[in-house]
Amino acid sequence: MTDVLFFSSPIGLGHATRDAAIAKQFQISAKFVTGGEAARFFAENGFEVENVYNPPNFNIQKGTLQNPLKWLWKYYRYYMDCKAISSDIIKKHNPKLVVSDEDFASLAIAQENNIPSILITDVLETRFTKGLGRLIEKKMNRSMCDIIKKCNTVILPEKGKNQDNIKRVGPIVRETQSSRQQLRERFGFSKQTVLVAIGGTDAGKFLIDEILKIIPRLEYDFVIVSGPSLKIKLDGVKNLGFVGNLHELIFASDVLVSLAGKSTIDEANAYGTPGIFIPIKGHFEQEDNAKDEGFSYKDLEKLENLITEKLNQKREPVMTDGAKKACKIIEEFLN
Repeated sequence: MTDVLFFSSPIGLGHATRDAAIAKQFQISAKFVTGGEAARFFAENGFEVENVYNPPNFNIQKGTLQNPLKWLWKYYRYYMDCKAISSDIIKKHNPKLVVSDEDFASLAIAQENNIPSILITDVLETRFTKGLGRLIEKKMNRSMCDIIKKCNTVILPEKGKNQDNIKRVGPIVRETQSSRQQLRERFGFSKQTVLVAIGGTDAGKFLIDEILKIIPRLEYDFVIVSGPSLKIKLDGVKNLGFVGNLHELIFASDVLVSLAGKSTIDEANAYGTPGIFIPIKGHFEQEDNAKDEGFSYKDLEKLENLITEKLNQKREPVMTDGAKKACKIIEEFLN
């Protein structure tokens, strides 16, 4: 019997990175279930993982989410596929506990089989669509809300008070055992360095395209983490492609430019690295995250000035023990 089956949404890498931060604290046996680059991330970080999910991609054109209702329909079909997959995996491993990072299919199966379940999420409802599509999305949100209410515990990686079955633990970020200077020497960061990161998909290509326009006018070093699918070559610019230690690169860099994913924002704040966070236009979650940090999609046009401004900003690390608190909640549930 497996102590914990940990289902991690493969839509972006933020779920995987915060789940790895929690699992690094574990004193229990756990197996991960996910797909795509998230599965690759877990494997490269030494975790046991099953690569079984294949989520639909967002259609992003010039930085704007296209056809959200169409994507929502694809997501619903993906959700039904995941229910069948997670059902087989749960039956095979017979876990004591199912932990899900925004994989609601596995939670539904766990609850149908009376297996205790814990949800990790920073979203309690979605807002992708408008008009008629919004009515459909509201119905999906009601189903999601029912699943959330049935969870034994819901872990939110944000500060605040606990209520009902919701426990707020603060930001969940990965730790490093190296100092910033050690990391800069390891990565070869000798000048002021701007890190540009867009996650595990090509959804942020628009951000890299804009960065490439302004690089020739700036004297700083630029390092790009473009993910697995973008092949970018430019004289004087490092493109690292896919990395499993983005948090260390964030710590070592002087400024981060990225999409507005919560996990990336949390890691930048934790390590005190000034950040510029540009959301995908029409992606409600990223737009909310960016707004909280003082940014919007329109700041895409101001990158040159913003980078120079942020390079002069003082580093102010924010201490957080969200990963340890989340781990304690999960482990105590098994005792």
